[in-house]
Amino acid sequence: MSVVRHAIITGTGHAVPSRLVTNDELSASLGEDIRPFVEETLGIHQRFWCTSEESTATLAVAAARRALLAAGLSPLDVQLIIIATDTPEFISPPTASVVQGELGALRAGTFDLNAGCAGFVTALDTAWKFIRADARYQRVLVVGAYAMSKFLDVQDKKTVTIFADGAGAAVVEASDRAGVLASELFADGTMCAGMGVFAGGTRTPITHEILDDGYQNHLRFVQKYPASVNEEGWPRIVRSVLGRIGRSERDVDHWMWTQVNRSSIAAVMATLGEPMSKAHTVMGQWGYTGSACLPMALDDAKAKGLLKDGDLMVFTGSGAGLAMGCVAMTWRDTR
Repeated sequence: MSVVRHAIITGTGHAVPSRLVTNDELSASLGEDIRPFVEETLGIHQRFWCTSEESTATLAVAAARRALLAAGLSPLDVQLIIIATDTPEFISPPTASVVQGELGALRAGTFDLNAGCAGFVTALDTAWKFIRADARYQRVLVVGAYAMSKFLDVQDKKTVTIFADGAGAAVVEASDRAGVLASELFADGTMCAGMGVFAGGTRTPITHEILDDGYQNHLRFVQKYPASVNEEGWPRIVRSVLGRIGRSERDVDHWMWTQVNRSSIAAVMATLGEPMSKAHTVMGQWGYTGSACLPMALDDAKAKGLLKDGDLMVFTGSGAGLAMGCVAMTWRDTR
């Protein structure tokens, strides 16, 4: 009789770059007061951007080291590293290879995963399934890393006020106790042209003309995503996941949502009939950090003592693609 292998998170960590960018600074550079919308609607009060010496990999390595320390592990204890990012260190080689080398995690396999801002949830789901499927994988290091400031047009108010850099990491380990319980992924590729950095790949390589024009090599909102994408999509996917484990919204202790818009989170929590006190948010201090925002929020909640053994948590991420993912899990205190 086979024994079901579960997966739990045993260590978390995060990192932000060194350059603090305030709303006052952006208001001055853009020539208008951005604070009413950015602070009151989005909930963003500041953000951190990389310097020329900082990058996706440097942030990922720093967050990974903190997560490994929290789990009481060395890099050589890890069998797999998954980096979730859509701001890779290079087109090739993979960012995960860079991170593995910097950490000295030379017993670990590696790969990058790009699901946009749903990347961490997708990577957590993938780590869980590796652990369940193959006994060789006892410990998987999952990192969401984001350095979108490298692709911002500093005069584009629609992007420069929102996007920030950071990394969050989680050590996922095999356990005889239930941790990750259920997951679901959703995508709608008909919306892929709505937002992105559209130059630098094989369809539109970087040329002098592209650089001189300055449009496609920077992050752009081309078409506005309707509010319903998240405000209807998030409740639908979480109810589907919770239904498969026989739980309801009332059973959830902590909701972790993509940290792009506090007003959208409030609207979804109202739809679910849940208080905002259950939704941990970090965009106020760190801005929107894409695939890194969920593990950063998790690490922040853990550091503040908000998580108790047995708490039911639901992570939901969504972003460009359109890609969306949801994972429900039981938090385990491993101290």
